Amino acid sequence: MAIVLSVSGSPSVSSRTNRLLRHLDGRLSAQGHEVIPLDVRTVPAEALLGADFRHPAIVEAAQLFARADGVVVGTPVYKASYSGVLKALLDLLPQYALAGKTVLPLATGGSTAHVLAIDYALRPVLTSMGAEHVVPGWFTLDRDITAHEDGTVSVAPAAAEALAGVVDRFSAALGASLPVLAATG
Repeated sequence: MAIVLSVSGSPSVSSRTNRLLRHLDGRLSAQGHEVIPLDVRTVPAEALLGADFRHPAIVEAAQLFARADGVVVGTPVYKASYSGVLKALLDLLPQYALAGKTVLPLATGGSTAHVLAIDYALRPVLTSMGAEHVVPGWFTLDRDITAHEDGTVSVAPAAAEALAGVVDRFSAALGASLPVLAATG
């Protein structure tokens, strides 16, 4: 089906955001998509903070974005916005790195006061980068995500149901945006 780049914008190794994304990657894989995870925290800080467009890690990240049909962007919300490491990476990508792509924005945070961060902080950036279609995103409260020692995550039932619906709509939008290849024979 589609190639999906799953970008975790969390700077933390033990991030609920990251674990939630990897959990959702499994759902996308089960639907037949090839999912490529990208944890922004693994990109060298000197490349991000020094705006080193030619650093191999930045070049590789840009190539992953170019290869993807769809992109899932997940971020914790800090001070009513998406994470600084995510912003640093997005700033180093080509202006239209999301051109022709379907994008799903996701966010996590400690309070429902941050729900609008997706629509007022993240969505405008994704749109300005040329995203073909930014599907409705989803905000998940930290308390609804339980990270287990084995690296897995469980999600509160209501949040899990909502996330499943959001991911399924993203998957359907991806399928609708893929070019149909003519059968040869």
